[in-house]
Amino acid sequence: MLRRLFAFRRNLSLQLLASYLLFVGFVALGAALFRQTASQRLEADVRAADLALARAIAQETNSAMESALQAVRQLATYPAVQDSDSEGMYQAFSTLMSVRSDVNLVYRLDERGIMRFHYPVGPESTVGVDFSFRDYFQAAQLTRNPVASKGRISPTTMQPVATAVMPLWRGTEFDGVVATNMKLQSLSHALSAIVRDSAPDETYDIAIVDADGQIVANPDPTRLLLNLGQSQAAVVDAVLQGRSGAVIGRDESGGEMLYSYVPIVSVGWGVVVSRPTAVAFASVNAFQRGALVAIVVFLAGGLFFWLALARLVISPLERLTQFSQQVGREQVFGEGQRQRISDLERRRDQIGHLARSLSGMHASIEARLAELGTLLQTSGAVVSTLDASRILDRILEQVERLMGVEMCAIFALDEEQGRFRVQASRNMSAWYRQHAIIDPSDPGSVTMRAIRSGEPIQIDDTETNPSYVHHRARARTAGFRSVLAVPLSAPHASPAALLVFRPEPHAFNEREIALLSNFANHAAMAIENATLFARSDMRLQEQTRRLESLIQSMQDGLILEDLEGRVLYANRRIEELSGRPLADITGASMSELMSRILDRAEERQEAQAAVEQALRHDGDRRARFALHLNGNVRQIRLRVFDVTDSQGERLGSGRILQDITQRYEVDRMKSSLISTVSHELRTPLAAIKGYATTLLAEDVNWDAQSEREFLAIISQETDHLSELVDDLLDMSRIEAGDLRVSRQSCELGELVQRATQRARERVHEQPDERLVVSLPEALPSLFVDPARIETVLRNLIENAIKYSPATKPVRVTAELEGRDVVVRVADEGPGIPTEHGQRVFESFYRVDRGLARSQPGAGLGLAISQGFVKAHGGDIWLEAQEVGTCVAFSLPLGGDAGHGEGRPAGLVTAEGVSGSGPGHD
Repeated sequence: MLRRLFAFRRNLSLQLLASYLLFVGFVALGAALFRQTASQRLEADVRAADLALARAIAQETNSAMESALQAVRQLATYPAVQDSDSEGMYQAFSTLMSVRSDVNLVYRLDERGIMRFHYPVGPESTVGVDFSFRDYFQAAQLTRNPVASKGRISPTTMQPVATAVMPLWRGTEFDGVVATNMKLQSLSHALSAIVRDSAPDETYDIAIVDADGQIVANPDPTRLLLNLGQSQAAVVDAVLQGRSGAVIGRDESGGEMLYSYVPIVSVGWGVVVSRPTAVAFASVNAFQRGALVAIVVFLAGGLFFWLALARLVISPLERLTQFSQQVGREQVFGEGQRQRISDLERRRDQIGHLARSLSGMHASIEARLAELGTLLQTSGAVVSTLDASRILDRILEQVERLMGVEMCAIFALDEEQGRFRVQASRNMSAWYRQHAIIDPSDPGSVTMRAIRSGEPIQIDDTETNPSYVHHRARARTAGFRSVLAVPLSAPHASPAALLVFRPEPHAFNEREIALLSNFANHAAMAIENATLFARSDMRLQEQTRRLESLIQSMQDGLILEDLEGRVLYANRRIEELSGRPLADITGASMSELMSRILDRAEERQEAQAAVEQALRHDGDRRARFALHLNGNVRQIRLRVFDVTDSQGERLGSGRILQDITQRYEVDRMKSSLISTVSHELRTPLAAIKGYATTLLAEDVNWDAQSEREFLAIISQETDHLSELVDDLLDMSRIEAGDLRVSRQSCELGELVQRATQRARERVHEQPDERLVVSLPEALPSLFVDPARIETVLRNLIENAIKYSPATKPVRVTAELEGRDVVVRVADEGPGIPTEHGQRVFESFYRVDRGLARSQPGAGLGLAISQGFVKAHGGDIWLEAQEVGTCVAFSLPLGGDAGHGEGRPAGLVTAEGVSGSGPGHD
């Protein structure tokens, strides 16, 4: 036993063999374990990579959908959208579509789902179509937050779309929706780019599915709106339930696939990324096969060559290994170690070649590390600033240091002059920088050849190269014999190229060209970044100006305040409401600004209390109050809202002050119409009913005179009803702009006479005894609609008689003023208070005084008179006089429409008396 052990220790081959076998055993076992572990790790990495791709797509889609939902939420705040104002919606919807290319339709549905307006209008309009059956419309009725629909084909654009919908509510009443149709093709563009940019051996199939499992985004447009849930029910169900993961399953054809899925939380959609497992795990399978082959080869080949390797290779390799381990490290080789490597380099076999290669590699790595360090520094300079000139100078400095060149430059296109000029240079003469102008059409220019081909172009000797004969004199003057031009690839910047020059003939090798290409890429990146920043900054400024103009043009007042209660922003409408310039408003205290506005309120304390109630977060955040503005009383509605960031964190609050005077007046007119018409209709109807019942009584025999008297009263009251209906119809035509006049030549005196007769029949009084008519003898004939002007005169005479004492005269006068005939009807009644002087021409408006309410009337007479006069191109107004009322109107001679424009609509006396009487109709 000892003898065998002694022999074993003396026999190096046996020792090496035993060591080798022991080593091989451990290597084989380790290789098998490594193969198993690495395979599992690679497979996990593949799953994680596909899941990361799906997650990135889901995040991008989620951001796009949240942006779309936020857009419709913002649209819902516009008064035009809330009030279904077509003109206002046209402006708002067109603005939205100008900034959102993914939207192809914006529309408004009312509370019944009927299409009220959509933009673009287009020839295929669906206005008036019932869309209440849509799932998003039914879902919108159950929420106050924006929702997203499932994918479908839009009947308006006939394109596959998904809809972002914002419910509209008026208090607790559902008022319809405002929605935008997003093109599903726009969601597919990013997926197409991912598939297009992926490696050729990575065949991804990416799909985004909606809540029903329909495909709403896919690189293949023919698959849009197909139901993925039918073929991959388990994956689709999992992702729509909010789960994410990567599983292996079978496709429709039975092939094994890797499915990765991630939910899109904001809209209840999901992303499914799939590809064949044969492709996904190709690297894993190849690694397993390669590892197995390597183990077998190692075991078989090592047994035969071990002895030779041990003697001729192992020992030298140990020395070379020590040497290679020190390559690239910051340490100095010892003299003995350097000598041993030199001995190995003198060998003529592979070991000698390996030693020489390692020595060359050592020198090359040191050079490459220096180059890499320079490139890293250059990369840091590129991303650290947007100053292209400074970055380009730094790049040229590094080129000069690493390449050992004396001259280098970057030529770029001067778009104003259409020539290439030096943009940056190193060690070039001022003469060359000034005269080195390249014509883009020059076929011999090395710069233009490189830019046109997209590849580096070099001239190794300018004196012998035939393509450089026309530029040889310039090269001699500049002092270079060889030149290399590398194009700069910057899609959004002007064409450019990096040029390096040498004073001697030189052929640039592949390493030099590759290094210069890297520098060219950095230069292109710097130019591209600067160009894109300039464009994006310009676009941002343009969008900011557009948004600023939009907000400043709003009819509603807008105020934004920070958490400290300071005003951050206000538009011009707030300047009008507060009476303070915008420069003083910004930065001021919000409470001080609101106090300044409420100083103009009709009821200061009540308005202040309403505003304080609206500011409470737990109540109705709206208030209404009246302000005195420019001599008028305007009804203002205040709405308070919170301003939050994307995470819902409160940043401040905003206030919108809307002028709802017109809406308030419409409500008042509706109430007045119901009250007045019901009262005016009841009186004649009661008389008609009473006398008709009396005539029909069977127990009484009336004589012929009584029956005629009763019938006359019934006829008179019927005429009264007919006149009231005619007044309402005339008022409707006037307000609708549908009033037509039939002009003919007539005399003013005849019109006054007929108007007086009709007034006598209505007021049951002999106005001839009180009426004083003064008309010029030379007054020319009028070219008017006699029935309309007779109605105007009858209304004015009738009002003057009804609202002035029976003993006082009513005067009708006329005179010629320029090209107008001005008619005045004046009485000596109590007149009209100043505050009502400008409103007596409104429909259904009557001054609330005893004398007015004691006289019948619907409040339409003066409104109808104004409409008739303006239809003839004239004006009607109130003139001031010491006692009573004077109503005047003008008619142009010859019927010139619009001649009377510019005359004041109403005049009020300093004593507060003006108008046509306390309750003129």
